[in-house]
Amino acid sequence: MTWETVIGLEVHVQINTQSKIFSGASATFGAEPNAHASVVECALPGVLPVMNREVVSKAIKLGLALNAAVNQKNVFDRKNYFYPDLPKGYQISQLDLPIIEHGKLDIVVGDAVKTINVTRAHMEEDAGKSVHDAFANYTGIDLNRAGTPLLEVVSEPEMRSAAEAVAYAKALHSLVTWLDICDGNMAEGSFRIDANVSVRPRGQAEFGTRCEIKNLNSFRFLEQAINYEVSRQIELIEDGGKVIQQTRLFDPANGETRAMRSKEDAHDYRYFPDPDLLPIIISDEMMNQARAAMPELPAEMAARFINDYGVSEYDARLLTASRIQAAYFEEAAQTCGQGKLVANWINGELAAALNKADLELANSPISAVRLAGLVAKIADGTLSSKLAKQVFEALWTSDLSAEAIIERNGLKQMTDSGAIEAIINDVLANNEKSVAEFKAGKEKAFNALVGQVMKASKGKANPQQVQELMKAKLG
Repeated sequence: MTWETVIGLEVHVQINTQSKIFSGASATFGAEPNAHASVVECALPGVLPVMNREVVSKAIKLGLALNAAVNQKNVFDRKNYFYPDLPKGYQISQLDLPIIEHGKLDIVVGDAVKTINVTRAHMEEDAGKSVHDAFANYTGIDLNRAGTPLLEVVSEPEMRSAAEAVAYAKALHSLVTWLDICDGNMAEGSFRIDANVSVRPRGQAEFGTRCEIKNLNSFRFLEQAINYEVSRQIELIEDGGKVIQQTRLFDPANGETRAMRSKEDAHDYRYFPDPDLLPIIISDEMMNQARAAMPELPAEMAARFINDYGVSEYDARLLTASRIQAAYFEEAAQTCGQGKLVANWINGELAAALNKADLELANSPISAVRLAGLVAKIADGTLSSKLAKQVFEALWTSDLSAEAIIERNGLKQMTDSGAIEAIINDVLANNEKSVAEFKAGKEKAFNALVGQVMKASKGKANPQQVQELMKAKLG
């Protein structure tokens, strides 16, 4: 039997506001335990939540970017459950009237583009954190995270592989950071993923029993967890067992998922409208302000890069993977007027160097203007591709411009026909065997002769000129 994987993701996006969703307490990460726990998060008697307007504004931006319906009437509900890091005994969330519904997000897997439907995104508060390793035989409760504003973004179960799930998660991560509504720091929990995974016989319409893998905080763990869970479920069914609906955790050390608890449904949480929070009505004016403040979105910018700078569709997608990368490219392309060549260097040599040094583009030793200086020297014939790589290495380790490095190291490409012809004459005179082989029809002999000229010129001769002059000499 062949099996089909069915995956839906629930992503918790932490909104990057200064204060929490229902109190004025700081939402900054990294403080001493409980330093940012106000009376609201501690659920002291008589305290009331007050909605943070900025959370609504940032949620609207995501709705617009997903081409979704933004509900202008919003109601908050209480999701009731007991856990030590939830002093109120309930989480304030949204059930029936979420702020965002029916959105779409395009993903790219290989060369294929697929649209994933986003069911909804709702506003809610985060819970606190149980700390199990700070004290021997005790668990500590840190409420700094309690009340941090979240958008829970829920997809339709339309992904059919771990690769598609990772592509969706990366696309959403790119979008929320592009919109500047989330810092995207997965290590700090700003972007956490729950994966709902099931399998079914290929061709069957009915879904299989799903398991939810909670709190995945890296794209690599997401892929590993899904692949393991798919294999586990298939093996279980083929051995005559049944998949039980449950919540599972991923253990990165062993690369396995393990059972945490039976999976709850909505009715298990006894949702009801929160009586302490009035419905939130988003005015037309607030919607218009949000539309006016929207940045150019990645798809729009990619289309403009293709049109204005002549880059390929593939390169445009890479260049618009983040706002930092898009801004870097545009500054360099405008500086030297060579958009296609700039794209090649950003997606090629620069990307490889950053990856090797484990650096982000924001921390690149080579600024956009300095890279543009290098590209300009390639475009005007001053540098061959080989010499350009030498200049790039020098740019990486110094503050000099490309022009200064070329002058200092004597790296200017040789374009004088007379000088190149003199080298060719010497090479032909000293390589009679290769000349004879070429005239006998061996093309490799020609390449060998060109290589000898380039070696004699220390890589400085213009390769195109060398080939043209060599062909003329050999007839």
